[in-house]
Amino acid sequence: RPSGWRVTRRSSPEDTDKTMTGREPTNVYALRIADASRAVRHVFVRDLELEAHIGIYRHEEEATQPVRINVDLTVAEDAAPVGDRLANVVDYEKIVVGIKAIIAEGHVKLVETLAERVADFCLADGRVRTARVRIEKLKIIPEAKSVGVEIERHAKVE
Repeated sequence: RPSGWRVTRRSSPEDTDKTMTGREPTNVYALRIADASRAVRHVFVRDLELEAHIGIYRHEEEATQPVRINVDLTVAEDAAPVGDRLANVVDYEKIVVGIKAIIAEGHVKLVETLAERVADFCLADGRVRTARVRIEKLKIIPEAKSVGVEIERHAKVE
């Protein structure tokens, strides 16, 4: 593979890529976010399922539909110890409350728009360096378990 490229895979069994032979491909590597050598912590929200007003079609504007949201945050660790104080860490409950507030703002046409809003909210905490957000619509395509988008955004360096 070209220098600088990184191939990743999800760690859950249902997301694992396999070749036609049923064996794991040899060019796929596990995603690694937490890294002590770089003083980076991984804060995440997994499989948050909420009802949202989302979509471009009239029937999607008239009723909510289930969405699944996953968030992975790269968080810069402070040199000072956590000290068992919530104020010293990025609070995943605050992230969930923020996502719920964004959804409560009203109808959004695109999953991409919702993902951008969630990423912006997460990056508003100055300790967050990178936000990876996945939004999935769970029941819009009958033949698919889910459809959606995943984005990654970085904090602006000042």
